[in-house]
Amino acid sequence: MAIGYGTGYGTGTNSAAGRAPSVLTAPFAGRTWREFGYLLIGLPLSVLYFSLALTGVVLGAGLLVTFLGVPVLAGVLAMARSFGHLERGRARTLLGMDIADPEPVRVKKGGGVLAATGAMLKSGSAWRHVLYSVIHLPWAMFSFVLSLTLWAYGWSMLLYPLWFWVFPAFTDQPGLELFQNGDHYSFYLDSPLLIALTSVIGLGFTLATPWVIHTLASVDRVMVGGLLGPSRLAHRVTELESDRGVVVDTAAADLRRIERDLHDGAQARLVALAMDLGLAREKLAEDPRAAARMVDEAHGEVKIALQELRDLARGIHPAVLTDRGLDAALSSVASRCSVPVRVQVELPGRPVAAIEGIAYFTVSELLQNVSKHSGAGIVSVDVWKSGDRLLIQVADDGRGGASTAVGGGLAGLAERLDAVDGVLVVDSPVDGGTTVTAELPWRV
Repeated sequence: MAIGYGTGYGTGTNSAAGRAPSVLTAPFAGRTWREFGYLLIGLPLSVLYFSLALTGVVLGAGLLVTFLGVPVLAGVLAMARSFGHLERGRARTLLGMDIADPEPVRVKKGGGVLAATGAMLKSGSAWRHVLYSVIHLPWAMFSFVLSLTLWAYGWSMLLYPLWFWVFPAFTDQPGLELFQNGDHYSFYLDSPLLIALTSVIGLGFTLATPWVIHTLASVDRVMVGGLLGPSRLAHRVTELESDRGVVVDTAAADLRRIERDLHDGAQARLVALAMDLGLAREKLAEDPRAAARMVDEAHGEVKIALQELRDLARGIHPAVLTDRGLDAALSSVASRCSVPVRVQVELPGRPVAAIEGIAYFTVSELLQNVSKHSGAGIVSVDVWKSGDRLLIQVADDGRGGASTAVGGGLAGLAERLDAVDGVLVVDSPVDGGTTVTAELPWRV
């Protein structure tokens, strides 16, 4: 979507001291002249867009009684999309907008000309471009006339003391004539007081005009962003495609982690256990005591392997979470943390299993980070529901400095939450203490 400028000029701030310089420098600011140029260029372009688009639509609609109307309308839509490309480039250059291109017209592979024509006629973005071409002309005329009039009058009145001498020097008038009542009375701007007053009024117009221009350009920003950019639906589809990629990558990484843990942990231990039991069976007849010791050692290995499998199963999805919910599951994971943890869960019910699992693993990963990196003395975990959102807050009194920078553990966690319309907010000043707030949708 489009991103416009703020209302300040120059380096001014929100304070009164900062606003004064911005008001005085606004007539000379580069942005003012770029926006003014945008409004001036907009009128002739809008006349061209309006003429071609309206003529094409009327012609195409009139020819719909024959087959010719269909390709004519498709051609008008394609032409309007090219107008939009030009307008987006003009807005990027002169208005500083960061606006994405609309969704492309999707044509089935090998569909031919008829498929391309049908896809163009079904394209919502193409019809929005036609709508922009039609409705922008009245606004372009209004903004052109208003901005040019204010700009011309403001500067001419402000600089009147420099050019009023033209009247007495080259005409028989003492100054600019404002009023004439036949041959009886005429009013001229000729006295020093009137000349100074005219300049002061011109200064007011000159200082106010940049803000009027900015307001007019802001309306253009809305129109360009709303009609020539991607639709909300297309933007949402793009987000979902990106989130789907994150979910797929996360699932693949989890599968690789599980395979690695099984291969390097329980599987390797069970292989060694099988070998030890085989040796014990061979020694059973000739050295029962040695065989008994090997069986005892194998029994210990079995216990370790079972514990590793339990830990692995808990990492996939703990049974306590399924059976008893978040309160018991988070209390369980908190009991295994190397830092004392206070857990408080206040929920009216249970969300869907997917959200519940994400909430559990979010807290689990945050507690692991606290244990490894924070040096904290105590941690608090709070879970509650607010409206249709599930909120999780993990706070510690450790060193701080945590962030969601790319490449860090919290960045991956933030991507996982974003994949389900969640949000991760980290408040971790370098002078100590970290508060991480996660927000998930509440789905039942």
